[in-house]
Amino acid sequence: MNVMGLIDRASPADVAMLAMGAGGALSQRAGAVLMLEPGPGFGVTRASALLAEWIRSVPRLRRRLVRVPFGGGRPVWVDDPRFDLRLHVREVTCPAPGDERALLDVAAAALTGPLPPSRWTAVIVTGLSDGMVALIVVLDHVLADGIGGLALLAALADPAQRPVPAGFPQPRPSLPRLAADAFAERLRSIGRVRTFCRDAKAALAATGGLRPEPIAPCSLLRPTGPRRTFAVVRTGLAPLRAAAHRHGCTVNDALLVAVTGALSRLLERRGEHVGALSVSVPVSARRSTSFGELGNRFGVLIAALPVTGDPGHRMARVAALLGERKKQAATASAADLFGPLFRLLAALGLYRRYLRRQRRIHTLVSNVRGPDRPLIFAGAGIREIIPVAVSENGNVTVSFEILSYAGTVAITVIADPDNVPDLDELIAYLRDELAGIT
Repeated sequence: MNVMGLIDRASPADVAMLAMGAGGALSQRAGAVLMLEPGPGFGVTRASALLAEWIRSVPRLRRRLVRVPFGGGRPVWVDDPRFDLRLHVREVTCPAPGDERALLDVAAAALTGPLPPSRWTAVIVTGLSDGMVALIVVLDHVLADGIGGLALLAALADPAQRPVPAGFPQPRPSLPRLAADAFAERLRSIGRVRTFCRDAKAALAATGGLRPEPIAPCSLLRPTGPRRTFAVVRTGLAPLRAAAHRHGCTVNDALLVAVTGALSRLLERRGEHVGALSVSVPVSARRSTSFGELGNRFGVLIAALPVTGDPGHRMARVAALLGERKKQAATASAADLFGPLFRLLAALGLYRRYLRRQRRIHTLVSNVRGPDRPLIFAGAGIREIIPVAVSENGNVTVSFEILSYAGTVAITVIADPDNVPDLDELIAYLRDELAGIT
């Protein structure tokens, strides 16, 4: 239970996320690489001490997800009396030459490696060639989605956002209490039956319906392995926003045009030509970025986006295509609505099999708006925040995580290195597409 005495129960979407990462699949994890500019008062010891304070202020970070006896409902987060900070926070020296490539390799290893019981880790990286220090924070998706994770990072940098730590460990809720809570939830779900069909229709419409047109086959779709490699492209937020607004579009529309344009050029470089690329985009259903309510609160839209023509015209077409689907995805989450189905498919091994053969999307693009002003942690200015993520992508060989912070947009390209040997070309195309838009 949390500090207010309520049961901290995993949502249907959380449990679905948990199931999707079972059976040998790569679990969905998100995180960030915070680039710190050490000041006179900065030290690794002080940074570790502040991390400990942050952890004590966020109850979920010292909990583990446990299953409950029959009749007790979905799994719950409970305080872990054996919580050991040393299992979650560690310091490493960046391998030579200590550049961005080496740092991103450290981040990839942190995201794909094992996580402690509380399903998160923080790695302080020293030895960077430019004198910077990096803080890599990794969260299992069952712990928090992108917006929830961002709220956690904001609390890390701003002590004023942290509540007073509660007593630890809190006792586990009793089985009768769990059963009563589960029964009350079932009663509430009966009241939601009338809206289920409406929400299910909206969720399916946001993803193109039950029988969408098959997407163009291409080399972007190949079964992926367990390894991931990252590369980062940066662009100014203000010129990107100005270019988007000139065409009545959003920053996200402009970014989708740049991403799909770069992928189209990569395919042409490989001797392939497609008229459109199908993109999956998560849409937040949160009304605030408070870390008081973590877990997963998002929907997903899928749309086939044009890859040819003037960037401005393509932006307008993308905005028209996504306008209604964004609303549908924000109000209805397929993971929430069809969680039991996802869990069943995952338990039978059918979900992973489907992912490795799917023909609905070519790539995934996640875009989160971060803080507009620079933050400070442990006496060090946070110069940059690089978003990172991994998941069981099935046959999607390249995806994109995007985060704006203090006037800069960081686009992290996440690729299966065995299937995307031409990542450098993709990065060059993406830079060129962004320059053409702005």
